[in-house]
Amino acid sequence: MSVPRPAAVIVLAAGEGTRMKSQTPKVLHEVCGRALVDHMLAAARDLDPERLIVVIGHALERVGGHLAATSPDALAVVQREQRGTGHAVRTVLEEVGTISGTVLVTYGDVPLLRTETLAGLLQRHAEEGNAVTVLTAEVPDPTGYGRIIRDDAGAVLEIVEEKDASPEQRAIKEMNSGIYAFDGMLLADAVKRVSTDNAQGEEYLTDVLSILRRDGHRVGACVAADFVEVEGVNDRVQLAAARKVLNLRLLERHMRAGVTVIDPASTWVDVDVRIEADAVIHPGTQLHGATVIEAGAEVGPATTLTDTLVGEGAVVRNTVADHAEIGPEASVGPYAYLRPGTVLGRRSKAGTFVEMKNTKVGERSKVPHLTYAGDATIGEDVNIGASTVFVNYDGVNKHHTTVRDGAFVGCDTMLVAPVTVNEGAYTAAGSTITDDVPAGAIGVARARQRNIEKWVLRRRAGTKSAAHAERALAGQEQEKQQ
Repeated sequence: MSVPRPAAVIVLAAGEGTRMKSQTPKVLHEVCGRALVDHMLAAARDLDPERLIVVIGHALERVGGHLAATSPDALAVVQREQRGTGHAVRTVLEEVGTISGTVLVTYGDVPLLRTETLAGLLQRHAEEGNAVTVLTAEVPDPTGYGRIIRDDAGAVLEIVEEKDASPEQRAIKEMNSGIYAFDGMLLADAVKRVSTDNAQGEEYLTDVLSILRRDGHRVGACVAADFVEVEGVNDRVQLAAARKVLNLRLLERHMRAGVTVIDPASTWVDVDVRIEADAVIHPGTQLHGATVIEAGAEVGPATTLTDTLVGEGAVVRNTVADHAEIGPEASVGPYAYLRPGTVLGRRSKAGTFVEMKNTKVGERSKVPHLTYAGDATIGEDVNIGASTVFVNYDGVNKHHTTVRDGAFVGCDTMLVAPVTVNEGAYTAAGSTITDDVPAGAIGVARARQRNIEKWVLRRRAGTKSAAHAERALAGQEQEKQQ
């Protein structure tokens, strides 16, 4: 039997999440590069629902603005007073009207819940013809959860909260996740009859199950394969635990697709990262955003890449890169920093203690070490000597430097932009280049050396340098006398 398409998925995301102790609304906290609520929406979206609805309330402008930017296909319904889960669903139905078909209700703080698990819930709901089907899980320690009470035929009789459970009921390990598939027409009627006669004075969606059963309808259950999927995130500890589980799940998917991950325990990837087969990820690597690692590339150790492309066969060691493009067979690091706008061509190099920003480097060109290149275009087959600085900022404006094909920039050169070093030109080591260097020429811009004899003996008397100098000079004098 194929999975039925839900008429609607309602994601409850209106709560404050006080246990997070954060200025950030709970559902906007990130796990593996995606907000908690976005994980749930992604799982729900893969069910192809006719309607995707999110109930928001706390931090209305921030959550609503986030959804408008990331999930324009979702309808945001405002629950201005958070008076329980039943009230949240009733608010949706009062705004959009009765929904005919299957209505799936879930939460914005369950980032580990898989589409496959939700599909299983929908399929069980359709096969059994239930009025409502609750997603449950067998947990090692059910303390604090509502227990599922079934009859001999397996139908759900009731959900008993722990405080109300008998010793026998507390021994039951099947817990209520709070995630349900409803018959939309029956839900619309039952949710209006939910009482607020409880300690919190709230309308609980759980009560709908009792109402439907009293009306003679069947209440079923579907057990999740892994109880971890239905665990919500309520504090920073649970946030970290969810991140660890999801990260290992993502890494396992990459490894089974042909990626080598040397140490999964120290490797972190976001959900939108793409890694091709035969890539190797070394320990201490973090891959964020929409980073792409192409086939055969090696990344790490101790590397953090954000929204960065690493080309086929490239090697990137001990590097931080943000919105950069590293070409095929290029070499980066160790200890390099590639800032936004950096583009490295095929077989190029950005070596040790190199920082680049808004710089394009041509094929086979090398920036081996101790260099800053900002706002520059470097052609093909160029060598940039150690300690070169592309002086791009005059305190007010940024200026561009061009180093054309085949040029050789000597060590400790200051390229004061705007300036061009033309094809095949050289700059002498230690030069400050302020004017263009013609093709095939060498630019020399440094003072002539002058040696002041016996300066150390006069100005640094008593130092180790002076002692060594005295011995050397005495030896030279003896040689002259011989």
